[in-house]
Amino acid sequence: MSRTTEKLRLLAERVLDDDIVFDVLNRLPVKSLIRFRCVSKSWYSTITNPIFIATHFKLNEAKSLSNKNSHNGYLLYASVTEGYSFHEDLRTLVYNRDRTVTEISRFITPFPFYDAIMSCFCNGIFCLHSYDENNGDHMIYLWNPSIRKFKMLAPALLTDPFDSATLGLAYHSQKNDFKILRLVTFQRSLGEPDPPTEAEVYTLSTDSWRKVVSAELSDPNIGYVYHLSSCIFFNGALHLIRTNKHCSFILSFDINDERFHKIMLPLDFLDVCQSYLTVFKGSLAYIIISNPLATGGTMCHLWVMKEYGMAESWTRKCVPIDWFHHFHGCTDNGELLFQIFMGLTSIDPENRLQNRLIMESNIRWAGYTANSIESLVLLDGVNVSSEYED
Repeated sequence: MSRTTEKLRLLAERVLDDDIVFDVLNRLPVKSLIRFRCVSKSWYSTITNPIFIATHFKLNEAKSLSNKNSHNGYLLYASVTEGYSFHEDLRTLVYNRDRTVTEISRFITPFPFYDAIMSCFCNGIFCLHSYDENNGDHMIYLWNPSIRKFKMLAPALLTDPFDSATLGLAYHSQKNDFKILRLVTFQRSLGEPDPPTEAEVYTLSTDSWRKVVSAELSDPNIGYVYHLSSCIFFNGALHLIRTNKHCSFILSFDINDERFHKIMLPLDFLDVCQSYLTVFKGSLAYIIISNPLATGGTMCHLWVMKEYGMAESWTRKCVPIDWFHHFHGCTDNGELLFQIFMGLTSIDPENRLQNRLIMESNIRWAGYTANSIESLVLLDGVNVSSEYED
């Protein structure tokens, strides 16, 4: 036991008001709290208490929001590890106001990259999924790298070996809880009409799934999920692109009332190569990458919805880009993050300046977030395991 821990143990043995201990511990970083669980039984009980974990999360969330004045958010990326390890490093970097990056943490992903896919993340929690070909099970995990623990979720209700599922992770601020939306489109039989899309929601606090009944999903024109579309959590709702034989549109899912809504995309007759949803300077945005063979060069068309939910408020800005591989998101000040031949690069659509951020060519996943929150979420859960390491 270290001298610091021993001093804390002696302090804990003194008669202190529980409220004072609760308040003092709540101000400590996650790394310290994980260590201080061994100071005494009472401290262990306090730190692993769900009320303490929820209060600590709220305080860290407020701190993270206040830190936005000093830097431009956090860049996260995973690169395939060289050598014999099949795991990846998840790296978190501060994207500074002077457009430089500073690495602040690095974690080993708990699953081999060929077994699990990083689906989405929200407020420091990551959602991963994998498919077990031996028994046909879809396995979904939540991972909190700040405490090096992951949780295997209860089996989903809507399963089929050939289904197509999309996941979205959201933070329900009103109840200080996390939810996962799972949209499933089952494979149709030859000659039969497209089956309707079905939805289910997982709630972390109850560790359970339940089906969502929705008239919007029963619409025969609900279409299918665009193969590159991911769920964007914005304005209290998850958003993703769906496409039917007539058009593409945004399907949103409100986390509070769990209702679906349609938001029409701008009419654009360009030959679309790839498209993405993102958040641009606090507004919902739609990125279109045009087909270079059709336009004579790769062009990024940035559509921004000035008034949320109002289709007539879409406005467009065009930005030429070099050889394109993938779009990863927007920074708070409106820089677009692209994976191009030079590596991970930011482009300012106003002055079209490019800035190389990461030169690595083996990046498999990258994301950007304004809030990289360290928390104790999952510390008190069931079916929680320590992070796997070689």
